[in-house]
Amino acid sequence: MNDRTALVTGANKGIGKDIARLLGAEGLTVYVGSRDAERGRRAVEEIGGGARLMVLDVTDPESIASAAARLDRLDILVNNAGIMVDGAPAPEADLEGFRRTYETNVFGVLAVTNAFLPALRRSPAPRIVNISSGTGSLTWSADPEQQFVLSAGSGAAYRSSKTALNALTLYTAQALASEGFKVNALAPGLRRTDLNARAAESDGDPAEAAAGAVRLALLPDTGPTGGFFSWDGTPVPW
Repeated sequence: MNDRTALVTGANKGIGKDIARLLGAEGLTVYVGSRDAERGRRAVEEIGGGARLMVLDVTDPESIASAAARLDRLDILVNNAGIMVDGAPAPEADLEGFRRTYETNVFGVLAVTNAFLPALRRSPAPRIVNISSGTGSLTWSADPEQQFVLSAGSGAAYRSSKTALNALTLYTAQALASEGFKVNALAPGLRRTDLNARAAESDGDPAEAAAGAVRLALLPDTGPTGGFFSWDGTPVPW
């Protein structure tokens, strides 16, 4: 066990759980963020080692404040919690669905990050990793050679929320660069999770994506900041 501490939001399942497990394997104390306490406890038991439960709803200001008050110092924050409400294209989208999506995928990330900034600033090497999506790349979405064009603008709420998250990642990195922060976004690829039906039927290993997130979480001081990277380390266009 080393003296570094990490928090992973939405870590009771899927990619987040594997990120927590891999960080724990590196000897870190890892706080497993979970809205549901019982599911979080089960995940902590399964991860073992330095895993600790952190009941945290990224859409609830009181929950965020309570969680932030527990940590005096934080070295790594992985904003993994995310939702996909529906797959509708923009002309058919429900406005409330857009709001719910952005509350978790964008506003929740901003709220959690800002709440934990005092603890992160006490770290000698603070790192923030935002779990985004390749579908949030406007460059890829507009490229006829890329698969996303075939979706004809579906998943507008989710995809645009990840585009917004990418922008937030860049602006946060720029604002905190002088303090030694490394802030980057990860495109995990299609993974076997409960994000949607297509993901649930995928054979993509969540642990493979988690390994990419961990690489960004453990970047050396010479590592990049303000970048968008695929799970295999290659840059993704904005």
